[in-house]
Amino acid sequence: MKIVTIIGARPQIIKAAALSRAIQEHYADRVQEIIVHTGQHYDDNMSQVFFDELGIPHPDYNLHVGSASHGVQTARMIEGIEQILMDEKPDCIVLYGDTNSTLAGAVAASKIHVPVVHIEAGLRSFNKSMPEEINRIVCDHCSTLLFSPTKAGFDNLAREGFPVNNEGPYSIDNPKVFHCGDIMYDNSLHFSKVADHKSIILKQLGLEDKPFALATLHRDSNTDQPERLNAILEAFKELSKEITIVLPMHPRTRKKAADFHADNVIVIEPVSFLEMIQLEKHAQMILTDSGGVQKESYFFQKPCVILRPETEWVEIVETGAATLADADYGKILETSRHYLQQPPVKFPEIFGDGHAAKFILERMLDCLAP
Repeated sequence: MKIVTIIGARPQIIKAAALSRAIQEHYADRVQEIIVHTGQHYDDNMSQVFFDELGIPHPDYNLHVGSASHGVQTARMIEGIEQILMDEKPDCIVLYGDTNSTLAGAVAASKIHVPVVHIEAGLRSFNKSMPEEINRIVCDHCSTLLFSPTKAGFDNLAREGFPVNNEGPYSIDNPKVFHCGDIMYDNSLHFSKVADHKSIILKQLGLEDKPFALATLHRDSNTDQPERLNAILEAFKELSKEITIVLPMHPRTRKKAADFHADNVIVIEPVSFLEMIQLEKHAQMILTDSGGVQKESYFFQKPCVILRPETEWVEIVETGAATLADADYGKILETSRHYLQQPPVKFPEIFGDGHAAKFILERMLDCLAP
């Protein structure tokens, strides 16, 4: 089976590591993977380091799309992906998550009748003002195989009319939905031990024996609205009087918050995946607007303050391990102080068994192999 994997943003590069690793370890004689990097993230710290550090095969193609408006960026990707699909003639295209790269891959493939495999299908924030929500909905409805990491995602697809008990052959008109567990859980288990040996970031930051909170902030709904950005940063500043905060600063956030400073907030450059794992494992608490970091906080059994009004990962909120604080200054402080004093102790297994990538590949071979 020949597959084309599309990656473009930092989280997708990490997610792709799980599938590439499973192919190398279990299916090298049955699956040929062609990796296409759209270049949606083009900063070396945001992408190249991940290929090197995580042992992901280097891309066979790089479209070098770079930063642009949604329309321009997506159009360039569709054009490039379509040509690659026509040249390579794969059995399917594999797409991750909800970025413009995902949308472009879904549109390009479905128009020329290449089956779409969507990993992280069914996730919904129920907020269509988010570009990511549009991307994931469109991708799901262009897909032949849909792999949902959670039961909630599976149920969302069933409510939208996707058949859940249908039989093959599967196609865009007769898609198949699976509840498979989360490939990022696969990765976190695998790379957690690697990080212990390779990452020295705690020592570099002087945090080996010091309690700290970890914060990330990157969504344009927060960074591009001054009132929201200021409320969140002011909450960080106030909270830092009680606990040190480590803030790896996304380029978008740095551009908008160049003047931000607080004595007990350690602002650093974006970190590698292994460094991020180390910070997550050792933090007392995590504050984030990132969907991936929300999950990782749960994987490492850390309370999470979500800096958004909604989340696709409703399960972690339902368990009490995370709280939606939005960009509400008071709610951020109230929730953070609660978690510091009374951290959650129950983390039910809601993200699978750590073998999602193998499950996905087995089903792809069963359903789509020539």
